[in-house]
Amino acid sequence: MTIQLYCFGESGNAYKAALALELSGLDWEPVKVDFFGGQTRQPDYRAQINNMGEAPVMIDGDLRLTQSGVIQDYVAEKTGKFGGRDATERREILRWVLWDNHKLSSMAGMTRFLMNFLPEDKRPAEVIAFNQGRLKAAYSVLNDHLDGRDWIVGDDITNADLSCCGYLYYPEPFGFDRSDWPHIDAWLTRLSETPGWKAPYDLMPGSPADRA
Repeated sequence: MTIQLYCFGESGNAYKAALALELSGLDWEPVKVDFFGGQTRQPDYRAQINNMGEAPVMIDGDLRLTQSGVIQDYVAEKTGKFGGRDATERREILRWVLWDNHKLSSMAGMTRFLMNFLPEDKRPAEVIAFNQGRLKAAYSVLNDHLDGRDWIVGDDITNADLSCCGYLYYPEPFGFDRSDWPHIDAWLTRLSETPGWKAPYDLMPGSPADRA
């Protein structure tokens, strides 16, 4: 049975789940969520898809999972990929997934939204500047960690990589310039050269152009 992933192209969190599914080789298909049209706020979406009113949501037969890190963990369990070789690596992967969700993706997603998906006169300059300061600190942590490493944990792609990259391939500006962070840049290049890799708007339905 084909796995369904409720997602939309603009979502870096959905991209984390979609990329894990795509690179795993599992049979899956994207189901477009009209986030900007308010679909996730509708009672039927909350009742039938996700009571938290969020995407991504993965449906595999009778199993329904939400939150990108949980979906990634399921993919690792189902395929034996991206989950680490032993308990030590699994804990280190979890450490980076949690760090990403708190320090990197949360800030990047919010800042990108404020800078690109709000009307220009409603963009809070002070909030954006504060967030970008937090992001700079996170980029520094990741860049330093990747010095001398190909991957965040171990010697192959794991969910740590697939989580931390979630927002870093998007074209919209949010205060991230790859040229400022050479080890992150090299890591993103390695990941994008992996067979099967696709950019967010090529992997999931929906893009800013669809709303024009």
